[in-house]
Amino acid sequence: MASRIFTVPNALTVIRMVLIPVFVSALYYQRFGWALGIFLLAGVTDGLDGLLARKFNQGTTLGEILDPIADKLLLVTSFITLSMPSIMEASALGPAHPRHLPVPFWVTAAVISRDIFIIVGSAAINVVTGFRRFRPSPLGKVNTVVQITAILAILVAARFPPLRGYLPTVYTIVFVFALVSGVHYVFWASKLLNEDRGNRESGP
Repeated sequence: MASRIFTVPNALTVIRMVLIPVFVSALYYQRFGWALGIFLLAGVTDGLDGLLARKFNQGTTLGEILDPIADKLLLVTSFITLSMPSIMEASALGPAHPRHLPVPFWVTAAVISRDIFIIVGSAAINVVTGFRRFRPSPLGKVNTVVQITAILAILVAARFPPLRGYLPTVYTIVFVFALVSGVHYVFWASKLLNEDRGNRESGP
């Protein structure tokens, strides 16, 4: 049992979670270059843990739980921190291009609201029906990629002020994908429930 818990993929996931306060600290002290490097390192650990789990058959139930939690913690924490005026103040961002930062609150609110909506909805379905085999929708996976790319784009813009003109487009894309993928999950959850009901009815 211990060997199925202390695996390399699980260790990488834990490292990614440990990097979250380090990342936030870099942002707090307005070291945007360091924050960008830490976020990239976290992304590398995310890719490696899945790759190693598949290649060496080290997938575990604990890993299936921790991996999405680590991803959501990193993304939500990133958006919250990057939307704080006290951290993303104009004096630190450079006087030439103070606009478009910090991240608008409506973007961060959309990101957080989507996740809360899905968590609460899934919990309610579990209580009512007992169903618990939820899995990410294809559009939800695309939404995660969009958010990761957006954080990278925001950090690059914070580090290099002249590039900041593309940020409004980034914010709009993040908002739209959060909204659409959240609504789509209603239909995805319904599909999962119908599949589960069909499997039980056709079973022995």
